[in-house]
Amino acid sequence: MSRLSVNIDHVATLRQTRSAKFPDPVHAAVMAEQAGADGITLHLRGDRRHIADRDVYLIRQIVTSHMTLEISAKQEMIDIALQIKPDMVTLVPERTGEQTTERGFDLPEEGGELESPVEQLATEGIIVALFVNPTEENMKTAAALGADYVELNTTYYAEAESFEEEVSALRTIEKAAHLASKLKLGVAAGHALNYRNVTNIAAIEPVEELSIGHSIIARAVFVGIEQAVREMKSIIRTAREPRIA
Repeated sequence: MSRLSVNIDHVATLRQTRSAKFPDPVHAAVMAEQAGADGITLHLRGDRRHIADRDVYLIRQIVTSHMTLEISAKQEMIDIALQIKPDMVTLVPERTGEQTTERGFDLPEEGGELESPVEQLATEGIIVALFVNPTEENMKTAAALGADYVELNTTYYAEAESFEEEVSALRTIEKAAHLASKLKLGVAAGHALNYRNVTNIAAIEPVEELSIGHSIIARAVFVGIEQAVREMKSIIRTAREPRIA
């Protein structure tokens, strides 16, 4: 079964709409863990528009599972990661003003900019993941850069407008996951996954971890975060169970 890492960014987004002190993403992280989350993910952006430095430092202290910090490859962010030492850092391309992360890295083109950040993090014993589109070239370059994991961008699958597009995107992700595994890379997947579409991704054998945020926090508005996490865990848990014809 794939691990579930719950991204709590959108709890902070709700807080920031009123510049208030609540809802507190630190509290959300605790509740998600109590509900069975295998890890907590948070993205510290350069503009600090949702997660704040305070959140990162406090969550590092209270998370008892696996903490993943998503950041850009800018030195300011690398320095923060080196100071707090999360279990994993996922480097992501970041554009000022984007609503959410818009793409994965094109490593053949951008890999040179990541060599130093990957080396700095690895030297301190931090697991390094790269958020990439699921291409053969990205898998090979990620391995060459010394990354520990790739997180496969599932946007094209999740936002497919036809069954044919969905199947094609799923096959692309599946192929990339198997190649990454052969290259001794750990495999995570995420972006735009929800309660309806996660099963096919969770069923891919090399996928070890799923990073899911928006759909869980949206569901939590109606049923609470603990129930929302349990429901997602249940779907993931059954994804690889044999189906009776």
